[in-house]
Amino acid sequence: MTITIPLLAGTLASMLHVISGPDHLAAVTPLVIETKRKTWKIGLSWGVGHLMGMLLIGVLFHLFKDVIPVETISEFSEQIVALVLIGVGFWAFYRIFNEKKKHKHPHVHNETETYVHIHEHKHDYEEGHQHTHDKIVKQNVLSSLGIGFLHGLAGVSHFLLLLPVLGFENNSEGIQYIIGFAIGTVLAMSVYALILGKIASFSKHQHNGNFFKGVRFAGGLFAIVVGFYWLYLTF
Repeated sequence: MTITIPLLAGTLASMLHVISGPDHLAAVTPLVIETKRKTWKIGLSWGVGHLMGMLLIGVLFHLFKDVIPVETISEFSEQIVALVLIGVGFWAFYRIFNEKKKHKHPHVHNETETYVHIHEHKHDYEEGHQHTHDKIVKQNVLSSLGIGFLHGLAGVSHFLLLLPVLGFENNSEGIQYIIGFAIGTVLAMSVYALILGKIASFSKHQHNGNFFKGVRFAGGLFAIVVGFYWLYLTF
């Protein structure tokens, strides 16, 4: 029992921390919606970046708290996060309103009976399309990693989530809590990205372009609103 409790506590604490932060969710939402496939990688990369940022700011605070203005760095990072959220939101809007329209061509078939149907004309080979998509996935994964890293740097308050480590009886339990915290951070955002990606994919395959654009627009607007609100709080 004593072996699993610290691990479970760390996992739950970090999952609640990730899901309860609108700035966390807003950061990856437009990236996930635009990616549509392999979306769990977006959440995974954000979680890894977040842990890296927390680790860096923690080491700086521990080793150089009397020399380096760690709190100033953290506050500055929060402002950068806000600007990045706004940028991601406008990037999503740009993708929505500047994408090329697909050409549709009517065709008449006469087999057992005559009917007309319209299909989209593909201008690229499937291999080229796959290559383009993989490039988009890699770009969004790297973007998510960078945003997660900034989120990790933003907020010395992250240390409050690690204070329970001081209350455990031995180092083994403390390490279990930290491992659980890392697992929960990555797991929570990966699951969120996966579910959101499924919703985006479903909306796209309903053959309703306006509905899918609405989903994309909502994701971009979410990022912009949270970004401006976060920017307001940091000034």
